Amino acid sequence: MSDSSWLHRTGAPRGRSLAPSYRRASVETGRPPDDGRLPREADCRAVISVNWVYVGSAIGALGTAVYLRDTLRGTTKPNRVTWLLWAVAPLLASAVELDQGIGLRTLPTFMIGFMPLLVFVASFHNRGSMWKIRRIDYACGLMSVFGTAVWLITRNGILAISAAIVADFLAGVPTVMKSWTHPETETVHTYIGAVVSMVILLLTIDHWSFVVAAFPLFIVCMGSVEVWLVGWKPGPRWRKIRDHHAAVAEPSTRA
Repeated sequence: MSDSSWLHRTGAPRGRSLAPSYRRASVETGRPPDDGRLPREADCRAVISVNWVYVGSAIGALGTAVYLRDTLRGTTKPNRVTWLLWAVAPLLASAVELDQGIGLRTLPTFMIGFMPLLVFVASFHNRGSMWKIRRIDYACGLMSVFGTAVWLITRNGILAISAAIVADFLAGVPTVMKSWTHPETETVHTYIGAVVSMVILLLTIDHWSFVVAAFPLFIVCMGSVEVWLVGWKPGPRWRKIRDHHAAVAEPSTRA
């Protein structure tokens, strides 16, 4: 690249400090300001086009729409603490991503928060769709709110995403417990949709950084656990095996 071309595209002569706009781009991509590469140069080649986030968002929304339908019918019983905070944490995470210049890839994260908000509202439509909230649910909810407050106070991108992940995890603990004991009160489609949506998002990334990838990776892990718990129902299977062994052992104990 010629010196004039370099000056035009970076805002600084070759060998000198780069313009503030390039410094910001370097921070967003995790590269030092004077590494000699342009802001739009990719750290790695994206597997698919960024426009696939529209497809991923649609798949995630469709999965949650099934959960929303079952909630209105009363066949699925969402934990309100979980679903309210599952709305708040991703919405804040999407705000952080947008503020950090992530752009279009913010859409799936936003949808992961917006759709649970609809589920939370729908849970008030049918009293039979409400899951009983226990003390541990409130405790996880309070800790989740604390994690959310960290972002509001610090306004630091990495710390904010970390707080959103912790908040989202703590909010999900009551539902994970419920999925282990009563998987029939959940709908697996929403978790499959969330996992697929986030995997598609990850495949579009060409500038890998904590702010860009951390929350989607967390959703993939959390969603995969829920798919296993709700889809395969290991909790009831384990209890059935345990009860069978107890029934077999009881006669020999009496003898």
